[in-house]
Amino acid sequence: MVDSASEQALLHYGDGEFAVIRPGRTVTCAVSGRPVPLETLRYWSTRLQEAYAGPAEAFQRLGQVP
Repeated sequence: MVDSASEQALLHYGDGEFAVIRPGRTVTCAVSGRPVPLETLRYWSTRLQEAYAGPAEAFQRLGQVP
């Protein structure tokens, strides 16, 4: 059995790209708490250093309406 904590990556979010600090398969959406596979990760905040599952979550976190 794979430990779910070992699947969590630690990333540094930059402008248009992210750097892997600790390898893993997923990160956790800061709004929904859902796991987001790295291969589908498209939304994050460089200022807050957090990931979002999609555009709706990103807008919600930033206090905007999509």
